[in-house]
Amino acid sequence: CVISDGGSPDVLAACFRGEPVVLDAPEVQEELSGLPGFEVTDVDRRAPLLPGHPAYVIFTSGSTGRPKGVMVEHAAIVNRLEWMQNTYTLKPGDRVLHKTPAGFDVSVWELFWPLAEGVPLVIARPEGHKDPDYLATLIREQRVTVTHFVPSMLAAFVGEVEVASLPTLRLV
Repeated sequence: CVISDGGSPDVLAACFRGEPVVLDAPEVQEELSGLPGFEVTDVDRRAPLLPGHPAYVIFTSGSTGRPKGVMVEHAAIVNRLEWMQNTYTLKPGDRVLHKTPAGFDVSVWELFWPLAEGVPLVIARPEGHKDPDYLATLIREQRVTVTHFVPSMLAAFVGEVEVASLPTLRLV
């Protein structure tokens, strides 16, 4: 599901096959206005939400080559995000680049760390993680300060891009 505003659907149409939920559309506004304006609590759920409950399922073939789903608990992702914040510290002026495909666990950290800390998330186009020049341009234009690379892509990136040309980048 893609959630957007009225200014975004044309941009999304190229990479999304479905109808986005447009938050400022009159029919969506009408539906939202009928909902209570408070945070969902355990009283509103069928059962309490506990740290050991699954937060998401990620499918991987791991080293076996046989696909399998792995459930990741809320406590695990919260622990990882708290560790990242304590170790690397996102700051109010930061902007984090999300470029990892959703099938990889790193994508979860890229998505939720900035959201948990209230800093902007810059999302690369699909397959953009494979193009060092595109990434450098995106980092420059969007003033990205924090990004993550797997070692092979980092080597390709620094092999093609003059890192000094990215003055906003403070943490890799």
